[in-house]
Amino acid sequence: MAAKKPENMTFEETLKELDTIVNGLENGDLPLDAALKQFERGIALARQGQKTLSDAEQRVEILLAQDDNAALEPFEDTRDE
Repeated sequence: MAAKKPENMTFEETLKELDTIVNGLENGDLPLDAALKQFERGIALARQGQKTLSDAEQRVEILLAQDDNAALEPFEDTRDE
């Protein structure tokens, strides 16, 4: 079964596959050719994920700009890294 194109995947599907790829690459058991293919797929997924997040951020800014009473505040990630 062929892998979905990143642009046809949900954000959650993208993250799940990206996590699987990272775990596989960190494991180090893949032959070089397979590892390179997985790395290439991971880059495509990461770029699509970033685009999805940027698009969502832009939509939120547009929606908030339409409400004169809503103040825009910078987002601060408070999660522990």
